[in-house]
Parts: sequence; structure tokens; C-alpha cells
Amino acid sequence: MMKVLWCLLINLTCFITPIFSQYNRVSFDTTGSNPDIVFAFPDTADNVFLRTLRIDYKLEKLIEGHTLNIDKVMAVLDWTHKRWKHNGSNTPSKSDALTILKEAQKGKKFRCVEYSIVLSRALQSLSYKARVLSVKTQNVETAKSDAGHVLSEVWLSDFNKWVMVDGQFNIMPFIGDIPLNAVELRLAMQAGKEVTLRNINGIVTGKKREEYLSFIFEYLYYFDVPFDNGDGKRKYNVIDGKTSLFLVPIGAKHPTVFQRSYPITNAMYSNSILDFYPNKS
Repeated sequence: MMKVLWCLLINLTCFITPIFSQYNRVSFDTTGSNPDIVFAFPDTADNVFLRTLRIDYKLEKLIEGHTLNIDKVMAVLDWTHKRWKHNGSNTPSKSDALTILKEAQKGKKFRCVEYSIVLSRALQSLSYKARVLSVKTQNVETAKSDAGHVLSEVWLSDFNKWVMVDGQFNIMPFIGDIPLNAVELRLAMQAGKEVTLRNINGIVTGKKREEYLSFIFEYLYYFDVPFDNGDGKRKYNVIDGKTSLFLVPIGAKHPTVFQRSYPITNAMYSNSILDFYPNKS
């Protein structure tokens, strides 16, 4: 007991990793997949909205000087993070990136949801496949509040995988030099692996690192992404009219309500990582 307390006082890293390795372990199917699942992304060249976003906010200029995709993504991540200060209650008049950015310029502050929307659309405008990812706690149905967080994932062809980026916190997680998607982050943390957090300024250390890992771990239980990753004006329905894929740990309940009050009616449930992260972009 004294050793644990000493670690807590002196170096949170030695305390926090063993806790994650013992707490609330989850697993997913890694073999089966549903061939009917398809994710749709906008055509950047012909998308007026994305072209306007790219030009008006000089996003191509933002990534000049960066040769690696991962550095370009981090530049967009950092830019998004700095558009406004977080406020967990405020919502924009319209939930699109251009409206959010215009209202932020007037001093409005927004939620994690808006960081994710702006980050995902900004990356899409630069020809990256990106998607809004909602992550939820195990008690998503019974919690009165704080049962969900929203971030983004982007496909990096250099690594042939999806990678998690959190616009609210300006974070991209790694093991060694390999960036992680959200599910990989969860599995790495519960396995007690050493996770590093990075942004365009380098490695995030100390209290900020430990606070983020403590925060995000609880949310990495359920994972929810839309099939249609465009501007939201159309619905890309896949299988029984469902509009999103809800990744559920093996043996876990399929949630049907969010925070007691909001029915979950548009989700197709799956235990398969291969459904959530198909072996193609």
C-alpha cells in the first residue's frame, strides 16, 4: 500500500499503468467481418463545401513544409485545437465546420463534438479519409451525464491504418513510433503497455499526459462511427436502414439509450474489429 501511495505522489506513471492493466478488461472479435459494411467519404475534388473550407482557412498553406502525412495531420490537429476554448455546454447554430468556425471567430466556445467535426472535415478537405468517432462509457445507459466523448480518426496510408486524433486535447496516441486508433489505445492501456501522446510540438509528458490517459480510458468502451462520413446531408444506409456502426466488446450489452434520455435507434451492433477497421481505407 505504501509503495502505491509513494508512486502516486512521486511518479504517476508507475501508478496509472498497473491500474489500467487490471481494470475493466474488454475484448473484440478479430477474425469475422461483415462484407456488407461500407463506409462512405466525400469526393474532395467535387465537394464545394470542403473546397470552401480549404480555401477560406488556407489549409493547404497550413501543411506546407511538412513532407510526412503524420506531420500534416498533426498540423491540422493543432490548428483545430486552437480555434476556440472548450465549453461542454455550448452548441453552434448549425453543426457544420464552416458555421462552427465562423461562430468561433466571434468568440463562441464549443464541445468535443465540434472539435471533431471541424478536424474531420478539415482533413477531408486535404484529401484524407477522416471520420467523427463517438466513444462511450460502459454505463452509457444509466449515467445522467458525461457518458460520451467525441474525437476523430484519419486513415494514414503510410501506416495502412486508422489513427486517432483528439481535437479537444490536441492529442495523437502512439506505441513507439506507431500511431494508434481508438480501440488499439484501449487495448494497449489495459495491457499495461507504455503509451506516448504526441502533437506537433512533440511528446506530451507529465501531468497533462496522465490526466488525459485517466480521462480517456473510461470512454474507450463503446465505439460508434457513421457509415456516411460526408456533410450529413444524405444518409448512407447499410443493413436494415442503420446509419452507424456501434462496436461492442464481446459479452457486453447492446446499449439502446444514451444517458437515460436519448434512444439509440440508428446503430448496427458488432463485436468485430474488422468491421470497424476494415483492411482497406
